[in-house]
Formats: sequence, structure tokens, C-alpha cells
Amino acid sequence: MQKKLIILFALLALPFLVKAQFQAFKDSIIQISGITMTSDSLRAIPAVSILVKGQGRGTISNSQGVFSIVAFKGDTLTFSAVGFQKKNYKIPTDLVGNRFSVIQLMSEDTIYLSETIIKPYPSRREFEKMFVSMDIPNDMYEIARKNNDQARLRALSRSIPVDAAGAYNVYMQKQQQSLYYAGQTPPQNIFNPIAWAQFIESWKRGDFKRKD
Repeated sequence: MQKKLIILFALLALPFLVKAQFQAFKDSIIQISGITMTSDSLRAIPAVSILVKGQGRGTISNSQGVFSIVAFKGDTLTFSAVGFQKKNYKIPTDLVGNRFSVIQLMSEDTIYLSETIIKPYPSRREFEKMFVSMDIPNDMYEIARKNNDQARLRALSRSIPVDAAGAYNVYMQKQQQSLYYAGQTPPQNIFNPIAWAQFIESWKRGDFKRKD
């Protein structure tokens, strides 16, 4: 009989225990929103990587330096960006509520390069004399005109792949866009009149023709 009473009491108390644990878990979650700025000029820093230390998840600040991330109270956020010193921010455990705003200041990381010595002409007069008397062949002018032809530049832009810097910028833009619209439906360009106008112009130029 006593065993049955204990089991009955445990079943009656179970919903309250689950509710208390869920409430404690809910109170421990917090959404951190803020902006990353330089410590000297208070200038917004874009593309700052914000990671939850030890958990392998995070976000990236947008072009205005604004970011938003969900974490637990007591977690440590790591801020890192190229050209800036890495910063850590520990979320206080005694925060009230589930939202908190921060302004993260970051200091520029100075890198000293080796000395470079530039040897100019002996004087400005000598430089002007050499520049004026320089003999440029006519074929060089013709090559320059061909290289700056707009039709040739458009054709090269469609056939030549982007360099490492361009590929990195495109990748980072896609990553930032995917994180910016995380948890929501991104805008559809099918309803964008500007996108339709660009599509029609590209169609008229023949951008979609098969290139053999």
C-alpha cells in the first residue's frame, strides 16, 4: 500500500517537476543582439564572426555591424575579424529576461611589415624630363585601345573565372545572406520588378545564348 502511494505521489508531482525544468531551461536561453564597432572611432565593423565558444555555432555581423544570436546565460561569445584583435564576452548568468543588447568594441590589430625602400629619380625635374621624352611604340597604343574595348571587357567577364578575392567575397555574401534570413523565408525575386527588368535586359543582350 505504501509503495502504491509513493508511485501515485510521483505521478502527481511529475508534471510540476517537468514544468519547473522547462521553465528553468526557458529562463536560461537569451537572445543577444548588438553591434560591433571600432574602439577608437566608433565605426561599424562588418563581417565580424561571432561564435559561441565550445559549441561550434555562431553568426556574422551584417554590413552595418549589427548581429543577433541565441545562446545560454553563462556562455562565452568570441568576436573575431580580419585586422582586429579577438575579443571574448561572457554572458552574465544573472540577467533578467530573455533579451539583451551589447555594443562590442574591437581594437585594430597592428601588423608591422619589413622596411621597404623606394628609390625615385634624383629630382622631380629629372622625372618630368624622362616622362616627357619617353618613346611609346604605336603598337602599344593599339593594344591599350583593344584592352579597354567595352565589348571585349564584357566578353572576358563572362568567360574568365573570378580570382581568389572575388570568390571569397561572393562566398561570404552568400553565407551572410543565409544567416541573415535564418529561420524565415527569404524574399522572392519573382515578385521583384527590378529583377524582371534586369532579366529582360540580359535576354536582349543575349546573355542566355548557348556559348560553344
